[in-house]
Amino acid sequence: MFALCNLSSIPLRFEPSDRSEIVSQVLFGEHFEILEQDKQWSKIRLHYDNYEGWVDSKQYQIISKEQYDRLNQDTILLNADLVEYIFGTKNELIPITLGASLSFLHHEDINVNKYIFEGLKTCGITSKTKLVETAYLYLNAPYLWGGKTPFGIDCSGFTQMVYKLNGYKLLRDASQQATQGEVLSFIEESEPGDLAFFDNEEGTIIHVGIILENNYIIHASGKVRIDRLDHLGIFNTEQNRHTHRLRVIKKII
Repeated sequence: MFALCNLSSIPLRFEPSDRSEIVSQVLFGEHFEILEQDKQWSKIRLHYDNYEGWVDSKQYQIISKEQYDRLNQDTILLNADLVEYIFGTKNELIPITLGASLSFLHHEDINVNKYIFEGLKTCGITSKTKLVETAYLYLNAPYLWGGKTPFGIDCSGFTQMVYKLNGYKLLRDASQQATQGEVLSFIEESEPGDLAFFDNEEGTIIHVGIILENNYIIHASGKVRIDRLDHLGIFNTEQNRHTHRLRVIKKII
């Protein structure tokens, strides 16, 4: 079975329980395959990044395999406003956030609620310089484990959404993103928009941020914030200490 998210955003959980950890979010318009079902929960695999988890079975719209395949072939069309609204013919109004998917609105047989979107849209690949401009849209968004919106976002959700809005695909978790791209030997080789990854004492990648000019980095830690970056890692001037240990710098584009 196949489906798409027809709500602003829904939690994607590690296990089929309201008490389970939220590992990510499914934003409006994202489509996915249903792998398992029980009375209340569905295990799904998102088409965009193959990320898996459990969602409440009341929180999506069933679509056919033919419709799913059609959406797979569509150009990705996204909401480019921080918050916009989808209007329905049944006096329905749904607030959607930056990065929500709009491609299905052009398919009458999938857009069964006749939603109309009149806000700012974005699609296609932009120049690398646009990455930093997009990253600033999330500045001061609160940190939320598993989050993907300006109302709550985690470190890898932040980098994934910034890249997605500019037409580039990143995997979901920081450890997965660290497998992508080209390794750079020094910070001095990096450009704004490159990614810096950080590890813990066991050597596991646990954090990621987007490099800015002049040895600064924008990343989600407590909130989306800007800190200094040096060969040791991230230096937080408010705390007057290094908060994250640098592991590797990657050029994705």
